[in-house]
Amino acid sequence: MSTTEPASVSPLPEGITDPNYKPLKGRLGNLDIPQQHALDTLKKQLQDEGHFVPERMDDATLLRHVFCLFCERRTANRSVLCVSERFLRARKFDVPKAKAMLLSAEQWRKDFKVDDIVSNFDFKEKEEVDKYYPQYYHKMDKDGRPIYIERLGKLDIKALYAITTQERQLQRLVFEYEKFISERLPACSKAIGHPVETSCTILDLHNVSLTNFYRVKDYVSMAASIGQDRYPECMGKFYIINAPWAFSGVWSLIKPWLDEVTVSKIDILGSGYKDKLLAQIPAENLPKEFGGTCQCSGGGCSLSDAGPWNPEE
Repeated sequence: MSTTEPASVSPLPEGITDPNYKPLKGRLGNLDIPQQHALDTLKKQLQDEGHFVPERMDDATLLRHVFCLFCERRTANRSVLCVSERFLRARKFDVPKAKAMLLSAEQWRKDFKVDDIVSNFDFKEKEEVDKYYPQYYHKMDKDGRPIYIERLGKLDIKALYAITTQERQLQRLVFEYEKFISERLPACSKAIGHPVETSCTILDLHNVSLTNFYRVKDYVSMAASIGQDRYPECMGKFYIINAPWAFSGVWSLIKPWLDEVTVSKIDILGSGYKDKLLAQIPAENLPKEFGGTCQCSGGGCSLSDAGPWNPEE
């Protein structure tokens, strides 16, 4: 019996410079006939029902714009992600489920005032928040993914909420997701020579306090829901490091918030994590405190926003 995969009916995006790049199945450039049909059907239904948002849903522009996840169109001086195919993949190319998920996300964007956040949000307390709950993007892994680092073990909930609020933390999260899509992914794609679609996350639990975790679990739950339901298919690698022995209990609380595909991308490591991280991340891109050699100036790696999306002047 032949095991040859069906030929792709979706053309590769222009501008790819990596000669070894081959998109994974289900991505543009590697869609089979049923998958392409599902994409076309979803787009037509959205258009016929008046739900189509060209600046986020027209994947045809992918062939005219290089290095963006599925499609990129320039509006109001910024790049905007086409979501149609991401939502199809998140729902395994089931058109009704993908459409329901997409429309729910569009309504959420209105309710949460995402466009206003993108245009006007200013997280002035960033440097102070960094002392009590570091969360930041920093350079790329070996596959070109932007690296996202979160140090939950440094969380000081009392100090944190003395200088910010849960609402502003969630607004910051959404602002960073939008920047991830509109700036970081295209810049990483250009740097690596092929489309980059996902992130590489490091969640550090060193000295984590279970008491503090339970106090912030509502925020973690809402953040996980936003990522999974509103920005699906953005996780590539996820390393949980310095996981304490009691983490199994915490993990049992977190897992129900995540789908099976998401859980399969997560690697839970104890204190012996450095070799695993360095197998995926160049030493010069990994902060020194995690076993790499990077020591950014001007506030350190957590405040540098270093990466191809923020080239040095």
